[in-house]
Amino acid sequence: MSAGDGISRRGLIGAGAALILAGSAQAARSGGVRTSSGVFAGSNEGGVLAFRGIRYGTAERFQPPRPVSRPGETIPAQAFGPVAPQKDDRYGAQREDCLFLNIWTAEANPAAKKPVMLYIHGGAYSNGSSTDTLNDGQVLAARGDVVVVTVNHRLNAFGYLYLARLDPRFPDSGNNGQLDLILALKWVRDNISAFGGDPSRVMVFGQSGGGAKIATMMGMPAARSLFHRAATMSGQQVTASGPLNATRRARAYLAALGASEKDLSALLTMPTEKLVAALDATDPILGGSVYFGPVLDMKWLVRHPFWPDANPQSNAIPMLLGNTHDETRAFISPDSPRVQNLTWDNLAERLAPELRIDALPEWVVAEYRGHFPEWSPADIFYQATTAGRSWRGQVIEAEARAQAKTDAWVYQLDFTSRTDPRRGAYHSLDIALVFGTLDAKGSQTGTAADSRAASAAMQESFVAFARTGNPSHAGLADWPVYDLIHRPTMIFDARSHIENDPRKWQRELFARIPYIQPGS
Repeated sequence: MSAGDGISRRGLIGAGAALILAGSAQAARSGGVRTSSGVFAGSNEGGVLAFRGIRYGTAERFQPPRPVSRPGETIPAQAFGPVAPQKDDRYGAQREDCLFLNIWTAEANPAAKKPVMLYIHGGAYSNGSSTDTLNDGQVLAARGDVVVVTVNHRLNAFGYLYLARLDPRFPDSGNNGQLDLILALKWVRDNISAFGGDPSRVMVFGQSGGGAKIATMMGMPAARSLFHRAATMSGQQVTASGPLNATRRARAYLAALGASEKDLSALLTMPTEKLVAALDATDPILGGSVYFGPVLDMKWLVRHPFWPDANPQSNAIPMLLGNTHDETRAFISPDSPRVQNLTWDNLAERLAPELRIDALPEWVVAEYRGHFPEWSPADIFYQATTAGRSWRGQVIEAEARAQAKTDAWVYQLDFTSRTDPRRGAYHSLDIALVFGTLDAKGSQTGTAADSRAASAAMQESFVAFARTGNPSHAGLADWPVYDLIHRPTMIFDARSHIENDPRKWQRELFARIPYIQPGS
């Protein structure tokens, strides 16, 4: 084409782009959003468009996922996709074919370019689902003026059973759950603009296991450039499982299945239910049920996420790290026999298996009693298990980021359960506060003014972080980047504030003991 034709190549491209924008906006107004992967017909829920059950991939058992595209085809997106197979049956129908995501947006217009907040659910690497009502994205999308995405992926043995050293047919099996998430992020990169999202401003955030999966992706070359901010909520991954321990766990799981490691073909035809039942196999290293998680396979994961330092690959990505004040009050119920009738005589014995570190429990008890003479045995039990077991990874990751002189902000949730005060600020309480799902099933935040204030502070910080890469906003005190001198920490509560080095004494106590990530 020559200039004499009256239409330049640049003009033609611009006209084409305008047609695509107009077509996508028109499709949204008519009930569908047109993307390169298909036309998705969602539903309008209180002024927010919701698209549930969008398939982003497919996968054969123990094999990496493959992308799916159905261009031009209209695809219903009003119902959640299946839940990943697991022991927890609270979330809906389960199926191995579970690679689906969900989107909430107030404006499905490519010109909107809203920040994208992609949430990865918790449940360690073995349980959980995007169908949990606590992480419904409708309120967050409306109030935050963002596009919210939640995602399901393969879990437990289906996503993390490491078979590579037993059978060359399964070289990726130890990290398939991570590869699912990477594929979902690629789908978002390629399609989210049609839903009003900005593919250059994708924030991943996740609670518990979701945060750990994010920390792991920060060390995976295949995830490079797919997200631009990272927020972890009580979820860390300092080190991954080594291949030898992962193989020991695979053997324990195979033994529970009654399968021979010399011929794994039978695994491919076993009923899903049988593979789920075998998840109760005893872990040969930790005890309890067998652990599944990412593996240092030197293919997809070529170094530990935060050991010996913060992975340079992701140092340019701003990071938000947080924990709750009373993490283990979620795992260990105040009604549990492990806590009932605690005395000074039995505290050390009860504490030993719950610390998850090789520390002399009598010494831990004596140190706490000397420093906090007013605390009860139960107080020390929960404080020590939270600080020694659940908080250490976050401290190590924040310190690694500070040492690398790269942006990280740290928070602690002090807001407590309003329905069961014995739970305190327990692990997972922050989910409803960030999503604004205060009245959802399972929430213990309450809906009073103090609950709404704590939720607004957290939600606006996460939205600001998605929008700018900095969680500060007008409703909060100045929130400095984390450093090793002052260790500034945002304390989220009904009245949020900055505190330097909260729980310093406990941090320093457990810093004297080497930290080994459970499952490593």
